Amino acid sequence: QAQVVESGGGLVQAGGSLRLSCAASTRTFSSYTMGWFRQAPGKERDFVAAITWANTPVYGDSVKGRFTISRDNAKNTAYLQMNSLKPDDTAVYYCAAHRFRHGVGIGIDDYDPWGQGTQVTVSS
Repeated sequence: QAQVVESGGGLVQAGGSLRLSCAASTRTFSSYTMGWFRQAPGKERDFVAAITWANTPVYGDSVKGRFTISRDNAKNTAYLQMNSLKPDDTAVYYCAAHRFRHGVGIGIDDYDPWGQGTQVTVSS
């Protein structure tokens, strides 16, 4: 089964930037929509952004205009560039691959496998 591994989290001041990476171990990476979700303490896991297998980005309302999702199919990697970070962006960020080839969707149940998560902390 394919595996997904996130990296790039850390501590940053409000207004700063971070870039998260998501490496997937599958030879058919280009056929899968990749999604980013986040979960803050005591809250549900929420959709952040996704990039479809056709390279179309989709964003959650809270990150539009600040975050950019992209993918490099040659490297089997998806990225999340996060700019103008706010303390409310503090969460564990998870990457996941859509369950089905050429699938689209932003629901949590649409995605499997998931990575282990990477912590992003934004200080005020």
